[in-house]
Amino acid sequence: MQTHNLDYDLIIIGGGPIGIACALEAEKNKVSYLILEKGCLVNSLYHYPSNMTFFSTSDKLELDNIPFISNNPKPRKAEAMEYYRRITTSNELNIHLFEKVISVKSEEDNSHLVTTTKNTYSTKNIVVATGFYDIPNYLNIPGEDLPKVKHYYNDPHYYATQKTIVVGSSNSSVDAALEIYRKGGEVTMIIRKPEIGERVKYWVRPDIINRIAEGSIKAYFNSKLLEIRENEVVIETSERKETLENDFVLLLTGYRPNFKFLEEMGINISDDDRRIPQYDQETMETNVPGIYLAGVICGGMETHKWFIENSRIHAGMIIKDIVSKKPKRC
Repeated sequence: MQTHNLDYDLIIIGGGPIGIACALEAEKNKVSYLILEKGCLVNSLYHYPSNMTFFSTSDKLELDNIPFISNNPKPRKAEAMEYYRRITTSNELNIHLFEKVISVKSEEDNSHLVTTTKNTYSTKNIVVATGFYDIPNYLNIPGEDLPKVKHYYNDPHYYATQKTIVVGSSNSSVDAALEIYRKGGEVTMIIRKPEIGERVKYWVRPDIINRIAEGSIKAYFNSKLLEIRENEVVIETSERKETLENDFVLLLTGYRPNFKFLEEMGINISDDDRRIPQYDQETMETNVPGIYLAGVICGGMETHKWFIENSRIHAGMIIKDIVSKKPKRC
């Protein structure tokens, strides 16, 4: 690995919409910065389902008052990817793609060494804007590692004519169930709650409820998956255990931030089920001086709390604090 010390005022870890927002704010305030992204541009967004429609309207996804024009009020994934790509390229943002951060080491002078798969950088400030989409919430049941099991869903065509189990009742689960059903898949939903989640997109929720009611999609409520086998699954309902024939299992049970990465940097995390990282709500700075959080990662396991729409403001809060600490030139 080639190693150099390259000095920046700010290293932004994560090249998603909020990382881009931080870079735009840094540009305006003459804060030298570098975005480090382990995958492609807006990597998490790239891995969202191909037909996904955002809950937010396009104006709520805008960065730095740059207009986001979409065909419909609520944009689709492809439109959002195009929007954030154009912002990045037209503003010539300083971003390194496919460069994963391996470690962050804090020095005695409160500077930080950021080691990646390609280099080592030195900086006074770090923004962690890595989201939460990289680590699935595993069920830890027998058979979860079989090739037929997926924790991410992309396109319904793959599941056409197949007996597909969808576990969960979130937006991703409901979207997958409806799309696969409409491509000729035989869909069964396993839902631990007594009904479809209240947070499901309001224009989609009646659709899934009606498809279940008419029997087009089978649903087991108050139920859980116990075991996955090569050609079947075992579930437990409120009344009994059942074995169902099965070809594929989609475990869309949510995702979690990389808490280990935060803890290795020295960031405190609450010891309750929410696992909220410690940060100042006025500046977004963590308990580690010079390390800030931005975006959905601030919510810990409450991944529904923060999203693009309401965390765009983090960029301004962070850069304002960084600028206030910079030595004033005479």
